[in-house]
Amino acid sequence: LQSAGSRGEQARQLLIDLETRGSRAFPVFLSILRDTGQGDLADMLMEECGRPPAPPQLVDLRPVELSFRGEKHGKKMKKLCHELLQGHPFLVGVRSCWIGLRGRLIAMCARQVYELKADPCGHCLILNNVNFSQDSALSTRDGSDVDCEKLEKRFRALCFNVLTRRDLKAQEMVAELQKLARRDHGALDCCVVVVLSHGCQTSHIQFPGSIYGTDGKPIPIEKIVNYFNGSNCPSLRGKPKLFFIQACGGEQRDRGFVVDCDSPGDEAPGGSLESDATPFQTLSGNVDEPDAVASLPTPSDILVSYSTFPGFVSWRERSSGSWYVETLDSVLEQYAHSEDLPSMLLRVANAVSAKGRYKQMPGCFNFLRKKFFFMCK
Repeated sequence: LQSAGSRGEQARQLLIDLETRGSRAFPVFLSILRDTGQGDLADMLMEECGRPPAPPQLVDLRPVELSFRGEKHGKKMKKLCHELLQGHPFLVGVRSCWIGLRGRLIAMCARQVYELKADPCGHCLILNNVNFSQDSALSTRDGSDVDCEKLEKRFRALCFNVLTRRDLKAQEMVAELQKLARRDHGALDCCVVVVLSHGCQTSHIQFPGSIYGTDGKPIPIEKIVNYFNGSNCPSLRGKPKLFFIQACGGEQRDRGFVVDCDSPGDEAPGGSLESDATPFQTLSGNVDEPDAVASLPTPSDILVSYSTFPGFVSWRERSSGSWYVETLDSVLEQYAHSEDLPSMLLRVANAVSAKGRYKQMPGCFNFLRKKFFFMCK
């Protein structure tokens, strides 16, 4: 099925395969759907089909010896079997049901999954801030280049055109983001933005947190996301826009809590564990009340993945990079060919939450309307 092409084509091939697997294929398929938590889909299929009549109880069945030999007789045998199968009332009912359902099921699958057909499927912008000005009082982010190299390779393998920018001031970061948002994405199917930097907790309305430029000036994450919304980037309307944020959401350090079961305790090498935290800052000036921005566009087709829970630090090691990016890269390598993005992010959250003496809990704001599967080479 993987070689069939898009998700819609894979669904079409699945139905074709089922039709050739005999009379038990359909019931077995329904059983598998229920066993894997897809009971609603199984019920829908049964509803559309109705309940096919059970095969009649034939008591006078005897084996028949057929002595067809050679190519000519083989063709006769094949034709005879075909006519018998076509004439069986139960099989005819199942077959007609499948023919009627095939188009509906394929259309339904297409509606529920973002289709990535373009190659490359979209742009991936990586903003990697490592060195900060002395005035900013922010430390060098050793290990961030390791993160950057991993994600460059990973997103290229996922059919993205990767653009990397290193050590940018806040206004330079804004300029790169706006430049990407103004590009024509009409022939593309997706867009990805990755930010590797120091971060902080900040007042927000939509998406929490801010990211620092190398000059120590913060950029609200909700501002970054909104550059790509339907109003500011028309060519990405209805297309998935994915944001991956490796930065602290605050300065709190989570020591976790005791659980009954044993969990992995990956201790970081002594002295190499660092955070991307800076203190909480309140936005200056008068902050709009929520009803003052009620007319902002709805953030549809957007997913923002955070390396840590708002208000808490995000850990990074000098030699292997951040916990979040290391785990994200590993999960994408293993599961991108078979799982949708939110399912993979659950794997990332579970793995990262089990690490270290201090704890870290990744999460995401998911406003996607469909399932998202990466395109794998």
